Amino acid sequence: MKYNKKKFIYLISPPKIERNFFQSLNEVFKQKKISFFQLRLKKDSFKKKFKVGLKIQKICKKFKVKFLINDDVFLAKKLNADGCHLGQNDMKIKEARKLIGKKIIGITCHNSIKLAKTAIKNKADYLAFGAFYSSKTKKVKYKASMSLLKKARKITNTPIVVIGGINSKNYKNLLLNKANFLAISGYIWNNKKLKPKNAIKKLI
Repeated sequence: MKYNKKKFIYLISPPKIERNFFQSLNEVFKQKKISFFQLRLKKDSFKKKFKVGLKIQKICKKFKVKFLINDDVFLAKKLNADGCHLGQNDMKIKEARKLIGKKIIGITCHNSIKLAKTAIKNKADYLAFGAFYSSKTKKVKYKASMSLLKKARKITNTPIVVIGGINSKNYKNLLLNKANFLAISGYIWNNKKLKPKNAIKKLI
């Protein structure tokens, strides 16, 4: 996984894809700050996710953004996506490797160095820690801290993705503490004051 300092955003889809979403996605990608886009639809059928995924994949290719699928390794394989993100209750990384080979596999590590060590041992492509701040997208079960980030940095060179309530006011501190990528969703898609393309412009 190449790390580009200017493209530090790991963008996660809104929980529901509306019709105007695809145009907004184009406008957001034009800002050239995004390395990864994760399709995260918890409530839709496989068929619906596949249909939406095909459209998003085209836009990702156009802007050279890596396209990842949340949870569903079978969907990632069918779409020939760039990889998938796995939570602790999803398919194990070794099984996922058998299905999608050398594609990107990222692992949720919550706020645990122990989980991170297991993921490193299993050759995860990135480690996701969080939540760093309270989030409206997802109920916060695990709270991560800057000291955790520093500890993780000491034990591995594996790229680190941080998640949870990240916005234009708090993002710089995470980058200063050596997070490689910031996973953002609500600040872009559910921003009461700014349209998606204007929200992303605030992340310099």
